[in-house]
Amino acid sequence: MAVQQVTQDNLVLRQEVIGSRRFSNYWWATIVSLGGLGFLLSGLSSYLKVNLLLVSNTTSLQFIPQGVALLFYGVAGTLLASYLWLCIYWNLGGGYNEFNKKTGTIKIFRWGFPGKNRRIDLDYKIEDVQAVRAEIKEGINPKRELYLRVKPRRDIPLTRVGQPLSLSKLENLGAELARFLETPLEGL
Repeated sequence: MAVQQVTQDNLVLRQEVIGSRRFSNYWWATIVSLGGLGFLLSGLSSYLKVNLLLVSNTTSLQFIPQGVALLFYGVAGTLLASYLWLCIYWNLGGGYNEFNKKTGTIKIFRWGFPGKNRRIDLDYKIEDVQAVRAEIKEGINPKRELYLRVKPRRDIPLTRVGQPLSLSKLENLGAELARFLETPLEGL
């Protein structure tokens, strides 16, 4: 969650959730694109015996087995890069959380993969909220997330997927949301 906005006389709290359009995803998509394209051109250069690269000459490589391996890795890298760029284009996981005291509703919206379920749109009543829960797990794969616990004991994730939030930011977001919804904060 990057931006929190309280509007209309402190009756609406809106939290923007960053999806796939993060700097790290742009970085990795670019690196994988360059690597995949380099391997693909190297494999094609060894097959066609024409130098297609600016940085090296791979025409002297034998197509079998080196050129085939380079071609395979090039195709795999290019497909992976295409997937990463499509995820960025579709902004997977991006959306917002909106808590509206005026109407008594909570709206959680996220973008998914294209198809009939592309728009993930969840609506709840504020009166059904039992608590705001923070989950903290340290170790090799740390997990720091906020959940909204609603009446039928469902936990709805509120924070973005990927890089975990800092403990202080998680505490501040959880405390502000619990204060706004007038519910307890669990897990801290």
